Amino acid sequence: MKQPPNLTRKLVLEDPQRVPDGAGGYTETWVALGTHWAEVKSLSGRLNRDSLSLQKYRITLRSTPAGFASRPRPDQRFRDESRLYRIDAVAENGASARYLTCFAVEEVSG
Repeated sequence: MKQPPNLTRKLVLEDPQRVPDGAGGYTETWVALGTHWAEVKSLSGRLNRDSLSLQKYRITLRSTPAGFASRPRPDQRFRDESRLYRIDAVAENGASARYLTCFAVEEVSG
């Protein structure tokens, strides 16, 4: 029997919101949607040409029904204090769909 994920990291799910800037444009701000306990596992990393370190992660958390605001989407991010994980993809984990797997990237200036 496969071991369940070790959900020990407290992550805040954030959603981008556009706010008018008063000059006909907008600025983007991030709004917290809720907290998830998750397992965060490092995958692979690389350095891009702008000296940004791009580290990939697999983040596993309890499943949330489709359509709920607390269900992660690829245009959102997780915050772990000062660390930010941009969500690239979300998939149900296993046949029972008790967990979600989020594939995310952390960008760190080098």
